[in-house]
Amino acid sequence: MPSGPLGLPWIGNRHQVPGFMPWKKFEEWNKKYGPVASILLGSTPTIIIGKAQHAWDLLEKRSEIYSSRPRFVMASEILSENRRGLMLPNSNELWKQWRKMLHNGFHIRKAPVYHGIQSLECKVLLKELLNDSKSFDGYLKRFAASIVVAVTYGRRVDSVDEWIVQENIASMDYLTSVNIPGRYIVESWPWLLKLPRSLQWFRKYPEMRKKKDEHYLMHLLNDVRTRMKNGTCPDCLTSLALTDRDKGKVELSDMQLAYAVASPFGAGIDTTAGTLSVFLLAMLNYPEVMKKAQGELDKVVGYDRMPEFHDKEQLPYIVAVINETLRWRPIPVLGGTAHASTADDEYNGNFIPKGSSIYANMYGIMRDEEMFPDANLFQPERFLPRSTSDTTHTDSQHPRINLEFDLPFGFGRRICPGMHLGLNSLFIAVSRILWAFDLRPAREGMVPSPDAFTNHFNSRPLPFECKFVARNEKIANLIEAEWDSVQNQRRVEATRTYAFPSLQEETSLS
Repeated sequence: MPSGPLGLPWIGNRHQVPGFMPWKKFEEWNKKYGPVASILLGSTPTIIIGKAQHAWDLLEKRSEIYSSRPRFVMASEILSENRRGLMLPNSNELWKQWRKMLHNGFHIRKAPVYHGIQSLECKVLLKELLNDSKSFDGYLKRFAASIVVAVTYGRRVDSVDEWIVQENIASMDYLTSVNIPGRYIVESWPWLLKLPRSLQWFRKYPEMRKKKDEHYLMHLLNDVRTRMKNGTCPDCLTSLALTDRDKGKVELSDMQLAYAVASPFGAGIDTTAGTLSVFLLAMLNYPEVMKKAQGELDKVVGYDRMPEFHDKEQLPYIVAVINETLRWRPIPVLGGTAHASTADDEYNGNFIPKGSSIYANMYGIMRDEEMFPDANLFQPERFLPRSTSDTTHTDSQHPRINLEFDLPFGFGRRICPGMHLGLNSLFIAVSRILWAFDLRPAREGMVPSPDAFTNHFNSRPLPFECKFVARNEKIANLIEAEWDSVQNQRRVEATRTYAFPSLQEETSLS
């Protein structure tokens, strides 16, 4: 097997995996033992990948072997009774139906369908930030939540304090906290599940959370069903799934369907809002980048209108800022949920046994100095083509980076199905925030630390303060005018038909 730290009998390396930010220890092991290292968590071989090329070699080029999932005792079996498609093995029929449903709803040709709701929600976001800088974190979450709720359930979110949003945030926070490798002994010793139920001490809190999840997810499903009956529900992912099930095209129970359609709701808020928070953190630490990006916006867009999706091709530096945000401090630090191998394999002279868990440690991959020189610095220029005479920045010359930066979204058959929706949300929010505001520390000279992050599976910045100052009076007036027009647009958008395809429709990504 690949090299790695020496473990102990029975427990392997479990005692060496820290409960606090294990991705940093993984990066350390990759530097010491090589870009493909191995440890044992109990009896489970665990492969840690620290370079992008090795992740592409295994998780993409050999996706027929590496597209499954390991066993998740806490995060899947106990917390959701194996209903979350994200954590199911690729041989599972529920996973196949779940994946096809999301591909049909979110593939690249379908992404422009959602531009209207994304633009509308961003105008609301600008008005919120103009009025109240202190609550920006909640506004970012509301922005992300309202988009995914509209697409998934055909309704909007007016406040992050709404019950369904708070339940989702609590649910995702708990899920990401229990999904850290090595944190719970039952993951290494699953035989503990054979103990009398009263002695399985680790069940109490996940089962409490599971009951809350079931309650709010069924509430959302039943709400769509009720609005479908009275004719007030626009086409959305859930309404189309219910219709296809009634036609016999989908074989899922109500509870399975409630979990299946909730995937965008669960994953989309934390990652989108967290990435926008990283973007703000970067702008406060690198004001020269903000000024350069604003210069591009002023040249292409001006002050008479807001940036629109059709401006994207003329805003390469804005796109580079977004890519660098995704690279500089990736939210899914461990590369998302672990993959699992379904057959014995050999790679670069090393044996990878069937049933291994594989983590593409995104924290280490994005800090790889060979691919990303001066990796700790925020340098959008690394994503721009470099002329032969330009020696002012060090960019990555790898073609996979400069053509399309899909690295932050996973690998192979397990790549994030909502990637295009998420990138479009980031583009419209980042471009308009930079067009509208100068971002400044709340207190002069008090710049927040670029390294203060949470200890969750999706690691986002710890709370910090930021001032949003309108760049000029003309922009402020335009934000107010767009807000006034949004009041009517929101009523129209609430009844918009998103024209989802049938779950049986063939797509290029199926």
